[in-house]
Amino acid sequence: MRDHYDIIVIGGGHAGTEAAWAAAAALESAGGRVALITMDPARIGQMSCNPAIGGLGKGQIVREIDALGGIMGRAIDATGIMFKMLNTSKGAAVRGPRAQADKYAYAAEVQRILSTRPNIDVIAGTIDDIVVEQGQVIGVRIPAGAGVVTAHKGAIESNIRADCRATAVYPSQSSEPTTEAMMLRSCAVVLTTGTFMRGLMHTGETRTTGGRIGEAAATGISTTLQELGFELGRLKTGTPPRLARESIEWESLEVQVGDAVPVPFSDMTPSVLPAGRFPHLAQSECRITHTTAAAHDVIRANLDRAPMYSGQMEAECGPRYCPSIEDKVVRFGSRDSHHVFLEPESLFTNEVYCNGISTSLPIDVQQQIVQLMPGCANAHVQKWGYAVEYDMVWPHQIDSTCMTKAVHGLFFAGQINCTTGYEEAGAQGLVAGVNAARMARDEELVRLQRDQAYIGVMLDDLVTKTPREPYRMFTSRAEYRLLLRAENSDERLTPLGRELGLVDDCRWRVFERTQQTLDVIRNQFNTVLVDGKALRQIARRPECTAEEILAALDGSFDLSNVQRVLTEARYEGYINRQRAEVKRQTGGAHRCIPGWLDPASVPGLRSEAVDVLTRFQPTTMGQAARLAGISPADLTLLSIAIEKRRRARHGNPGAVPVGP
Repeated sequence: MRDHYDIIVIGGGHAGTEAAWAAAAALESAGGRVALITMDPARIGQMSCNPAIGGLGKGQIVREIDALGGIMGRAIDATGIMFKMLNTSKGAAVRGPRAQADKYAYAAEVQRILSTRPNIDVIAGTIDDIVVEQGQVIGVRIPAGAGVVTAHKGAIESNIRADCRATAVYPSQSSEPTTEAMMLRSCAVVLTTGTFMRGLMHTGETRTTGGRIGEAAATGISTTLQELGFELGRLKTGTPPRLARESIEWESLEVQVGDAVPVPFSDMTPSVLPAGRFPHLAQSECRITHTTAAAHDVIRANLDRAPMYSGQMEAECGPRYCPSIEDKVVRFGSRDSHHVFLEPESLFTNEVYCNGISTSLPIDVQQQIVQLMPGCANAHVQKWGYAVEYDMVWPHQIDSTCMTKAVHGLFFAGQINCTTGYEEAGAQGLVAGVNAARMARDEELVRLQRDQAYIGVMLDDLVTKTPREPYRMFTSRAEYRLLLRAENSDERLTPLGRELGLVDDCRWRVFERTQQTLDVIRNQFNTVLVDGKALRQIARRPECTAEEILAALDGSFDLSNVQRVLTEARYEGYINRQRAEVKRQTGGAHRCIPGWLDPASVPGLRSEAVDVLTRFQPTTMGQAARLAGISPADLTLLSIAIEKRRRARHGNPGAVPVGP
């Protein structure tokens, strides 16, 4: 095993895989290498909870990850078993793609994609310590037994195989185990611990140490972070029981099907899959059932046995927008039922995910809840639901590059930053990975803005607000959501990805072809006349469809590209208004707040403002303005102090300062 890597990524979940991929891509031209350290390489890319990718707000994030050269969109396109565009009855700004995945195929595909990057070494093992000297990370210590894992050649050459549940590109046993503890050196470390930091699982009164069923917890890392001065919190999340499909009265339940013409997440999908093979896997369907009043009575009668109500759990905060069934029954007492979506987890197994009844109740209570649902009277439970509580780091201790403020070169991504969801984790991983690579090459770090990407909205929210519960992305969080549509992610971000070294030649050629096609369509919207009127005018009529526009165009075009230009034309006035608002709002918002400025030394600054600025350490005036407790007067004083001291540092102390 090498004793030095340019970047070390810890954790093989959705954050860790995107971080390793992005860092390796950014470093490839310079010959840099990345180590991805994970306890069990065979579980890289595993879907721990819901076997789905995307959704409202989340689907936009996946499209942005793809536009920046990430892997999540490609993986779900290759392994999706039901694709659906959500909110199609509403405006384009709030539509979001979602897909059910074959969860075993998904993990295998993520592993396969990672294995194609030769400058990533996957290491089976854990870490004992993060080594820091004089405020700079210099590496990690790993115990004996760790080693580089070589990917299975057969799994690389084949795509998703019929026996994918048993297929792991990376075996669980290391081929090159170390005989003694050692230190891996690196100037940048990306920590993506998921739910494993002091993870503790609960099913009723039963408690088991671990971050996921069948996997141990990471117990020492919390102590390491506390010793480095980080403020930790405790969060909780949960998962529902899984049922055997043949034991469900499947045909008696309401059916939910995917779109007749599925839309891929990745712009690369037509290029990387065989012609005519999207969707790549056979498509499945879901069924809908619901909880009952009798089940709710059972839950109320057993709340004293629920860990989240009995006081058994240390964590207080859970995901407000994905509550457990016991939490739903308590919070919405007037309701006598809640929808439950029965979602197949794989084409090759009989496992069915019960979306809507996440729970930590005892096994006997879970059995009653399930069997009281229509169609499930004889259902066999294969895996019981459980809650897991885990440590995290309050995200005001990172900045929007994902690098920590206390330790230079240490990056956090995923649930460690108080977020929930595969998509949010993957996006943070990509940002952390590319910025770790840029730091290693002594380049300026990248910060995505709120008007640039949903990823920018998320990171700005994390560093300027103290979360009350695990953060989940929604379209309502983005004030510029009309500019941040899922369909235009490539125009917003692929040129940036190319500049950062994340977008390869193949993806870039796809982008250029798409832009050329869009330019032709946009030109024809202005020049093609129908009944004496330009297509752009006709497109603004609410009743006008993309199919009608396509029929009027001169040439053969993909309907999705026509729909994209139609949306631009229809919302042109609103889009221009929002762009003007962005320009007005960001006039001084991007102005940097230098790290050398001590808020306590700013004359006239209120004590509350000093405390808030010291705690959150905003890096721009825009971030400072969004902090609770910061007034316009505080911003003015801050701006004056920055300008005065900047001029003094450059030998002109008498210059007149400028306003904010």
